[in-house]
Amino acid sequence: MLASGKLMGFIPTTNYSKAREFYEGKLGFEVVGLDQFAMVMQMGGNQIRAVQLPAFTPQQGTILGWQVEEIEAVATWLLERGIETEKYSFIQDQKLGIWNAPSGDRVAWFKDPDGNVLSISQH
Repeated sequence: MLASGKLMGFIPTTNYSKAREFYEGKLGFEVVGLDQFAMVMQMGGNQIRAVQLPAFTPQQGTILGWQVEEIEAVATWLLERGIETEKYSFIQDQKLGIWNAPSGDRVAWFKDPDGNVLSISQH
């Protein structure tokens, strides 16, 4: 039954204005609704609901990610928009923040204004 439905993501935020500036203004999401329950956004046929909470502690791991074809181009695109990738000590490419996994996959992480960890990956 679930395989025929569309997957939807949820992102916690403490401030709709800051979240909107980041997700719409910097990442290019389309905001399609905003009410007392959520700021509803779409990107690439997917729906993401930013839910405002008075306070929360961001998860330590990734909560939302994109599989991309050219990770260097996307990491550069993020930097051009003022979004810094995380520079963890194990990352080989400290300029773009890209980690080369032993499997050959490549990943870079960045954070939204609330500290939620997001990622881009090339497989």
